[in-house]
Amino acid sequence: MKGFAMLRIGEVGWIEKDKPAAGPYDAICRPLAIAPCTSDIHTVFEGAIGERHNMILGHEAVGEVVEVGSEVRDFKPGDRVVVPAITPDWRTLEAAAGFHQHSGGMLAGWKFSNIKDGSMGEFFHVNDADMNLALLPDEIPLETAVMIPDMVTTGLHGAEMADIQLGATIAVIGIGPVGLMGVAGAKLRGAGRLIVVGSRPICVEAAKYYGATDVVNYRDGDIVEQIAKLTGGKGVDAVIIAGGKPEVVAQAVKITKPGGNISNINYHGEGEFLPIPRVEWGSGMAHKTVRGGLCPGGRLRMEMLIDLVKYNRLDPGKLVTHVFKGIEHAERALLLMKDKPRDLIKPVVLVE
Repeated sequence: MKGFAMLRIGEVGWIEKDKPAAGPYDAICRPLAIAPCTSDIHTVFEGAIGERHNMILGHEAVGEVVEVGSEVRDFKPGDRVVVPAITPDWRTLEAAAGFHQHSGGMLAGWKFSNIKDGSMGEFFHVNDADMNLALLPDEIPLETAVMIPDMVTTGLHGAEMADIQLGATIAVIGIGPVGLMGVAGAKLRGAGRLIVVGSRPICVEAAKYYGATDVVNYRDGDIVEQIAKLTGGKGVDAVIIAGGKPEVVAQAVKITKPGGNISNINYHGEGEFLPIPRVEWGSGMAHKTVRGGLCPGGRLRMEMLIDLVKYNRLDPGKLVTHVFKGIEHAERALLLMKDKPRDLIKPVVLVE
């Protein structure tokens, strides 16, 4: 089969590989819709997780099951499924401890385009299929559904880790597709004032659609000063970090009230350390909590998110600005995520 792959750091291309085989608990799928991710850009062009050779890219997919292992009970060939970006090994101590994202080691629940071939090929392998696939309802369009495996679950995880309370004042730093789902998640959890930090007009308009009440443009000056002015110097109850360089962590600590939460869902692809300012962290005693987490995956999470979409609680289809037909456009879509033109939020490739 052919697949679109990371050949080495800084280089991508099409390669030929053997079709994957299914173990007794596994499934083989063919992609129906795929979407490149900014994470792919960090991985390929920044070498954020180290060298990878001839690794097929893609961790956002909706697919059709073509083969299942002998022990798979709930899925069969022909089923249309949402495939989460995070496909844990559920028979692990880490999963039993409540951290399935790290089953088998730190970040090891993230398998596609990290430790094994991803979904940008003619076929791809899904481990532990009964626990990692979710049936796709017919009424959800493919281009909407393919936002669920990563963009939706990551953005909403940012709101969950921020522990947003009813009426809270929240800041979301970075309003690309993940940040926009962070905005939507904050609104779903009952945020009152919702301040977003971003500059591209198309993203700003989408943020307002998802619930933003105030917009801070980092091009207009220090965001810490701008948010202090907006809040009368009080700061915010919680921050969701969904983009930016390492210094964004320091900015988040500075704008958060004592007792508040900083929730990081940003893939920091460069630098050795992330900074925490001593004074604004109360010399370590301000009761400001900093959390960072890989998005939840697996079947149950996908089914819950599918219901949010199915029952009109959330419309992630608003993220999709560019749609291509044919897997041969995978490279074009990836490079769009790298270049980020002003009219882009998220590209999708429809394979079928």
